[in-house]
Amino acid sequence: MKLFKLTFATLGAFFVAFGANAESITVVSWGGAYTKSQVEAYHKPWSQKTGNQVVSEDYSGGLAEVKAQVESGNVTWDVVDVELSDALQGCDEGILEEIDHSTLPAAPDGSPATQDFLPGALQDCAVGNIVWSTLYAYDKTKFDTPPTTMADFFDIEKFPGKRGMRKLGKAMLEMALMGDGVPAAEVYDLLGTEEGVQRAFAKLDTIKDHVVWWEAGAQPPQLLADGEVSMTITWNGRIFNAIAQEKQPFGLVWDGQIYDLDLFVIPKGSKNKEAALDFIRFSTDTKRLADQASWIPYGPLRNSSIPLIGTFHSDPSIKMIDHMPTTEVALKNALQNDFEFWADNGEELNERFNAWLAN
Repeated sequence: MKLFKLTFATLGAFFVAFGANAESITVVSWGGAYTKSQVEAYHKPWSQKTGNQVVSEDYSGGLAEVKAQVESGNVTWDVVDVELSDALQGCDEGILEEIDHSTLPAAPDGSPATQDFLPGALQDCAVGNIVWSTLYAYDKTKFDTPPTTMADFFDIEKFPGKRGMRKLGKAMLEMALMGDGVPAAEVYDLLGTEEGVQRAFAKLDTIKDHVVWWEAGAQPPQLLADGEVSMTITWNGRIFNAIAQEKQPFGLVWDGQIYDLDLFVIPKGSKNKEAALDFIRFSTDTKRLADQASWIPYGPLRNSSIPLIGTFHSDPSIKMIDHMPTTEVALKNALQNDFEFWADNGEELNERFNAWLAN
């Protein structure tokens, strides 16, 4: 699911000599540009402030390693960046520490953290840090009037050209319903019915002959760049790289986006629990979440961070707010991925999707 599951050399410890009382904590994340953004916005400033060291490690997600460490009584990880489904599962299984949200820093205006974080960002054992998104992008050179809605993605007559779509039922079925006029808030209720599933496939039928299917996250920007498609479903971090680094003329449509959360957790039995908690409090304050957003377009999970989002760290001409999935405009008709729905229905729906593809 991660947008940047790239091989990324371990960044190692950031050492600051502030005396013999300095602690070392191990912070685990997904690697690539995502970890780089955390090192710059969280690790280094926290080390400078506290004198503690941060050892950065990469993993591929899931709870297997956390569970193994906890059950063996040899916990070597102190903070782990996880998906929402893993945060909830790990808490239920008792392998994560509970976190008192009242200790999190307030917003600059004094609002408590519990009122400042976006819905779902604070869980019993987790504190959210970013939102990432699946949306669609288009080639600005192909259209005099740009697309603005999910319905436009399915309108081949008004917006001609091939469409790039992920070769997976998840997200494609939800987007098909939104493209057919179903409000985001009603999608999962409808998709849980046979009528809704048939309606989603009927909408996909309308563009099936115009679709170029992709499986890897690097493909959508390349399909657009090569002119193979005029629009494509994509992940917001991947498409940002093409826009910011490669200067591709791509536009974004947030209507109907499907977003998900990443959160910080502490494995049960961490030997550095207090330092880990301090790191999480520091890293999820208003300023730090906004700072991270200058490195990568993952939306900060605090409302108070959004006005502080500045420009891309290596190109001041790029306003990062335009690429964030958590602005008022981006969230107007947005859908949060329902991992419980897909846990219950994913096998059946993906089988039906593959059968549909084969016909």
